[in-house]
Amino acid sequence: MAITNLSGSSVVVPPSQGATTSKTSAMAMVTTLFFMWGFVTCLNDILIPHLKAIFDLNYAAVMFVQFAFFSGYFVFAFPAGKIVEWIGYKSTMVAGLLTMAVGAVLFVPAASVPAFSFFLAALVIVAAGMTALQVSANPYVSILGAPQTASSRLNLTQAFNSLGTFVAPLFGSFLILRSAPNAASEIHRMSATALHAYRLEEASSVKFPYLLIAGVLIALAIVIALFKLPVISTAPDSAAQKDPNTRTVISLWKQRHLMLGVLGIFLYVGAEVSIGSFLVNYFSQPEIGNIPEKAAAFYVSFYWGFAMCGRFIGSAVLQKLRAGTVLGAVALAACALVVLSMLTFGSVAMWTIILVGLFNSVMFPSIFTLGIAGLGSRTGEGSGLLVAAIVGGAILPVIQGTLADNPAIGIHHAFVLPVLCYLYIAFYGFKGSKPAAPSARLAEL
Repeated sequence: MAITNLSGSSVVVPPSQGATTSKTSAMAMVTTLFFMWGFVTCLNDILIPHLKAIFDLNYAAVMFVQFAFFSGYFVFAFPAGKIVEWIGYKSTMVAGLLTMAVGAVLFVPAASVPAFSFFLAALVIVAAGMTALQVSANPYVSILGAPQTASSRLNLTQAFNSLGTFVAPLFGSFLILRSAPNAASEIHRMSATALHAYRLEEASSVKFPYLLIAGVLIALAIVIALFKLPVISTAPDSAAQKDPNTRTVISLWKQRHLMLGVLGIFLYVGAEVSIGSFLVNYFSQPEIGNIPEKAAAFYVSFYWGFAMCGRFIGSAVLQKLRAGTVLGAVALAACALVVLSMLTFGSVAMWTIILVGLFNSVMFPSIFTLGIAGLGSRTGEGSGLLVAAIVGGAILPVIQGTLADNPAIGIHHAFVLPVLCYLYIAFYGFKGSKPAAPSARLAEL
């Protein structure tokens, strides 16, 4: 069996490989990676309000947490694909885990200074390692078994990714948001010495959680290194070495459904991350939840928990209905819920925005699948473009933060940005996802 990986080359799986190690055991082992990167990613939603309070940042400035983190997908995706070619899937997974552990350890000196820029630098390193995990683990799971069940395997592993995002806010609220931060007015009255002491004390709460995460990542890297995962070759497929003049390939830039899908991934990830990033501060508003940040973090877990449930439901629904139709319908539902949250207050505003997670659940796999449909030998390169588009999670939260800082808009109505994103995703599902005509195929010269 041959399948195209992220970097665009084909991988070959000899029929005899994988016999010594159970593929089920290998799946279980690799699935832990999906849980870990979901956990670490979602912990940013707790880190954001904490750093905002410590450094007295506005919403636009603190959203550079997500900018630093999700920019990694754009910067490191293609280099990570090359690393997979050089050292293989398993070694790339181990390298990714160790890189993430280094980034997590760097939270200790960042908190000891303390400096917001140091936290951002640590997040960039965590993101580099996580990108390596994504680039290696996703195609590995796809290859680890029959091609016709690849989608089922990815849905299962993504569900465990959502389990990580569900658990992280509970973990973060208990260990990071353990004390209520001082009000901005109190911070402004502090002397320079008192302010530094306050920041040191508040920032210290991230040291133990991230050291614990680093320890788990290192332990997991050792286990993966020692575990006998089925070896999957990254050597070029013989079919890919034929005379290029005899092959007909797809011109990616002429594939309308792929290009629109790249924008769809950009907007989807941006919308999902923007909403999650603001929930703690949103629920703390007097007119919304009027609850402390620690209590608000508990409700954030429901946003991601609904996404986990939605993936199980969506897996069954997508076996019966066209992916584009489902995508369009859930995008409109998410759009309606966000609008309703902006127009209401109290518990209605809270739970309508939380329920958006349920409809977010199937968007990424649906857009991704529709985007690479019919790309043939260029599937890997198309996948690379879609993965790079995850950078939307870096850019859109900063834009929403700027809207939230505007007194005429505020945090309550800054969610208009995800509304616009969901409207585009609905268009893509119903119409934009249809593949271009076969005439877009060109011969390579």
